[in-house]
Amino acid sequence: MAFFIGVDVGTGSARAGVFDDRGHLLASAKRPIAIWHAPGDMVEQSSDDIWNAVVASVREAVARSGVRAEDVAGIGFDATCSLVLIGANGAPVPAGPSGDPARNIIVWMDHRATDQTRRINETGHRVLAYVGGAVSPEMETPKLLWLAEHLPQSFAAAEHFFDLSDFLTWRASGSLDRSICTLTCKWTYLAHEQSWDEGYFRMIGLGPLADEGFERIGTRVVEPGTPLGAGLTPEAAAEFGLLPGTAVAAALIDAHAGGVGSIGARDMAGEPTDPTRQLAYIFGTSACAMATAVEPNFTPGVWGPYFSAMLPGLWLLEGGQSAAGAAIDHLVDLHPATPAARIEAKEAGISLLALLEKRVTARAATSEATARLAFDLHIVPEFLGNRSPKADPAARAVIDGLDLNDDLDSLAKLYLAGLCGLGYGARQIVEALAIQGMEIDAIVLSGGAGQSPLVRQVLADATGLDVVVPQTAEPVLLGAAILGAVAASAFASIPEAIDSMSRLGVVHEPAKGAAKRIHDAKYEIFLQMQELDRRARALMGDALAADVDQADITRQDA
Repeated sequence: MAFFIGVDVGTGSARAGVFDDRGHLLASAKRPIAIWHAPGDMVEQSSDDIWNAVVASVREAVARSGVRAEDVAGIGFDATCSLVLIGANGAPVPAGPSGDPARNIIVWMDHRATDQTRRINETGHRVLAYVGGAVSPEMETPKLLWLAEHLPQSFAAAEHFFDLSDFLTWRASGSLDRSICTLTCKWTYLAHEQSWDEGYFRMIGLGPLADEGFERIGTRVVEPGTPLGAGLTPEAAAEFGLLPGTAVAAALIDAHAGGVGSIGARDMAGEPTDPTRQLAYIFGTSACAMATAVEPNFTPGVWGPYFSAMLPGLWLLEGGQSAAGAAIDHLVDLHPATPAARIEAKEAGISLLALLEKRVTARAATSEATARLAFDLHIVPEFLGNRSPKADPAARAVIDGLDLNDDLDSLAKLYLAGLCGLGYGARQIVEALAIQGMEIDAIVLSGGAGQSPLVRQVLADATGLDVVVPQTAEPVLLGAAILGAVAASAFASIPEAIDSMSRLGVVHEPAKGAAKRIHDAKYEIFLQMQELDRRARALMGDALAADVDQADITRQDA
């Protein structure tokens, strides 16, 4: 019997899981990874640190599973869409002003390239139509342009610029092949044309990459699940405790692995489902919302359409929120009751958010009671901007309805209102897709927060859609393992592997009646608060610009 390993590298940890060919998780393991924050919205990591965490996770997961090395047929990887700089002989290259080569990754959430993003979007180049009309500072070409302008020595020293997922497959197999998923979704590769647009790179100021024939960012692009090189190199195999030649699959971005591990699976009755009518919603540090279509669909503010970037032969549209779990963490940290609540949660042996969920459910046993609990507290939790459908990285959080209460119930209410705000953000994405003719019947929820019954029901009630949960507790790891199974030729294609290895589970239906009316009203308030934030920024921008103009006049008069 063959087994497959899925490796997932998120923002804060690396994880590995061992699966059989029916998608059953035998064992998993996890290791933390380091992260550095610096002024100027800079966030950096280390590729060596991440690789070491991956190795430790794989070795522990395999040991705990009891599976023999010779029975592991394939391994698949996914990771955040972070930019990795690798120089001569595989050495890391500094990615920031610290000059520390250990800090050679610009993390996806790093927003240092906001100015470069604005200038790229002002070009109006045709490739922007395939990223929802505008690139984001989370994507790679703005980050590359920042490096070229601010750290030309690092830009020149880097022999390879990798998306983190592609870095992992390179370290594992030695192959420089890149995934259609990473390059199409984050680097402006045009998968439907199987090419880079040379004019785009020259127009935005990255002409040297075009002059080199794109060698440093990828010249051979393959579909996820494609076997790479000759499999695990002897060096990587020794590190993992596996056999050389074990199949290594072309990778996915972490959220997209969650999509592969969740949508398009058979339901609890064994009936097939239609992935083009499902929205994969991966709720982690950020939230990714992904929909697929047979034909390209251009939805303003929603990234894509990307051809074959997640499921082969289908066009992918990708939305989401730049801060989701991170927004909730930040929100509750603002409350005066949080320090005491952390102590109470620790004594109970549970997380702070689990404690708050217990508090909410103790006070509200139904969807209507839950909606009433937070009816007068409204939150737009866009602490890190709006990824979609507004494509506004300058957007910020707005809170209305705060009072002077400082007890645990007040903190639990704040937590609940934040979850509602994230739900309304997901609803806004669904409505943007619907305007373009894409009909979504259900949200398939995965990610760490997806384990929470309260999160599931609030998301259903806030969006008005069924929320379905995969049977596996680890759909992201499963998605990566599916890649490994396809690379090992256990299945002919990703859809065939999904049919065997993935199943959908319980369905949470949206509330009706008073609960629906409350959420509808709160959603309208959410939209108005978004608009208020935009108007406030515009008014303050005008005021500051007037001050600058007046200062210029004063200097000229002097």
